[in-house]
Amino acid sequence: MSSNLTVCGVCEYSNIKKISVVWCSECDEGLCEECKVHHAASKATRDHSIVQISKYQKLPSIILKITQTCSKHNEKYQIFCKKHDSPCCRRCVVETHDNCGELNAIDDLTQNVKSSNAFLEVEQMLAELSENLQRIRKGRQDNVKSLKENKTKIEKEIKETRILINNHLDELQESLIKELYAIEEKENKKISCLISSIQEKEREITECQTNLDKIKQNASDLQTFLAMKHIQQDVTNNEQFIESLLKENNMNHVTISFKREKLWKLYLPL
Repeated sequence: MSSNLTVCGVCEYSNIKKISVVWCSECDEGLCEECKVHHAASKATRDHSIVQISKYQKLPSIILKITQTCSKHNEKYQIFCKKHDSPCCRRCVVETHDNCGELNAIDDLTQNVKSSNAFLEVEQMLAELSENLQRIRKGRQDNVKSLKENKTKIEKEIKETRILINNHLDELQESLIKELYAIEEKENKKISCLISSIQEKEREITECQTNLDKIKQNASDLQTFLAMKHIQQDVTNNEQFIESLLKENNMNHVTISFKREKLWKLYLPL
């Protein structure tokens, strides 16, 4: 292939620089307007297929790199070896492919190649591959979309669940505080009743002490003797009262405690 597509290969061979206007793939070189006319008139090249340079340059670079001349022998490819899946020039066949069974003339293989079944099969395969890839891509794109929708939905559900949890915790807090207040009030009443009873006993003892002091100062011995019996009975009654308090554990220090395990048990049913 000519190193420069835009230069006429024929003129360049004669050290003349002319712009090529067409490309002949079989000659593997560009042709200027004048050479194009001679090329079309010559018996050896009149059947060659040519294409405008501007269109030829639009071919993929991998196609432009394909040469129709053997790089080893600098001769045009004439044979195709199916065994090695390789084009061969005349000398290649003699040197390397002489014993290969399936050698075909390239002209026979390339004749009407663009309308051949093989070409149509490649087109069909490419179309099917493109369709499959599009379908797969669309499926993945739909998956990305559905993932986003799922995320949005779950995010909403999480926020709604958070509100339910908060409401449940508010109700739980209110219930626990009510229970706390009720327990404190109950224990306060019990202790207050006990304090009232004790205060009553304290007043009785104080009265006994006052009476005993007055008796000591002003009563006769007989009056003192008889009064002591009543006072001793009052003392005995108060001692029994204290003993009953101790037996019934009414003197224990009452506390209110809270266990978080109870909170979790109340919370988990949600």
